[in-house]
Amino acid sequence: SADVATMVRIAFARVAGIAAKRSAFVAPHVSRRRLSVGDTASMGRTFSRSDVEEFAALTGDRNPIHLDGAFAQRKGLPACVVHGALINGLVSAVIGTKLPGPGCVVVHQVLEFPKPLLVGEPVRAQVEVKSVRKSIVECTYQCKAGPDKVVMRGEVKLFIRPESSS
Repeated sequence: SADVATMVRIAFARVAGIAAKRSAFVAPHVSRRRLSVGDTASMGRTFSRSDVEEFAALTGDRNPIHLDGAFAQRKGLPACVVHGALINGLVSAVIGTKLPGPGCVVVHQVLEFPKPLLVGEPVRAQVEVKSVRKSIVECTYQCKAGPDKVVMRGEVKLFIRPESSS
């Protein structure tokens, strides 16, 4: 419903803001005129239990796999799993604050979750520019928990809003 979509947008915005504030790596804004194929930016984060609980409260996604450690263990996991949409918020933070940066809008996204991200496990999202065509930028991204554990990957198409001439 529209209410759930609004809540998810608010949650993504909050996650992006939190992630941007807590990131140790800060890259300068890359303007559309300077954007090149191969440009990358990244941001790291560790999602805490309270982050996951707050996201569940904001979105209504109270699946026990995210909130109940005993339930997660019965499902063969060592701990609760971070919501996929919360991980995607970290990608959104990279896109909206670093590459391409402020003013871009996601118009299409494809994503997959090869492995679960556990609560308390550090993760790093990296975005790479694959093509630049006028106001459309296409990127790939991946989120890794350690050198070999890919927890999310995908492709995103972005529209970069032109600067106002007023």
